Amino acid sequence: MVEMLDLDGEVLRDHLDSVTGWIAGHLGEHPVRTIIDLGAGTGTGTFALLRRFGDARVTAVDASAGLLGRLTARAEHLGLGDRVATREVDLDASALGTPPADLAWASASMHHLADPARVLADLRTSLVPGGLFAMIEFETFPRFLPDDIGLGAPGLEDRLNAIADRQRQAHHPTVNSDWTSALTAGGFTVREERTFGISQVAPLSGAAQRYARVTLSRLRQGIGDQLPADDRATLDALLSDDGPHRLEIRTDLGVRSERRAWVASPTA
Repeated sequence: MVEMLDLDGEVLRDHLDSVTGWIAGHLGEHPVRTIIDLGAGTGTGTFALLRRFGDARVTAVDASAGLLGRLTARAEHLGLGDRVATREVDLDASALGTPPADLAWASASMHHLADPARVLADLRTSLVPGGLFAMIEFETFPRFLPDDIGLGAPGLEDRLNAIADRQRQAHHPTVNSDWTSALTAGGFTVREERTFGISQVAPLSGAAQRYARVTLSRLRQGIGDQLPADDRATLDALLSDDGPHRLEIRTDLGVRSERRAWVASPTA
């Protein structure tokens, strides 16, 4: 998971810069000096926000001390330690407890919460006048393989993701929520809702190839026992370290995904 989060930030840097630019456009002349990154992980959003808002400090919030420790170490390595604070908190059990902010950001984290409505109410009161909440959720999780991979398993990734989607729904019942309605009910006015498409075509960078391997390996580990034997064999051939069908020697890999984003302000 840690490596996948780090690679997400590296491989999708241009996408993240597009999203933060879109948010900046909605902020207009409102200065951004304090930011909350909700569910910060290893800092994919934190560092994108620091790139965009050069005068800002980010409070990175996460329930994992290990992830926050990695984020802090990276911030120090990049010379950004004085612009990052962390708060370890389980938001299903405790209040947010962060300083007032000009911008709150939650990327692929709201669906992990047992009670998003309570956290939205907390966020709304944490924003200063003129502040915004930016929220991003997956519409489609990252995909890498062509439909026909030439190993007798057309549609393999569709089947993988169908199983993974059912598993996510079981573990995170809010994953497919109507977030526009949830924001409105939580006291926010949605300024804009937008889908960002991600499309990288072959030849992929080494980091993007690694992103594909790590993501597919995680799927193999998590749902491999639910796959037909033929699909397991095909996936194992793709994930082998030195086999003739391993991912790194394919010339048809891509990165495809869609992410839905909302910019909202507290309702007056």
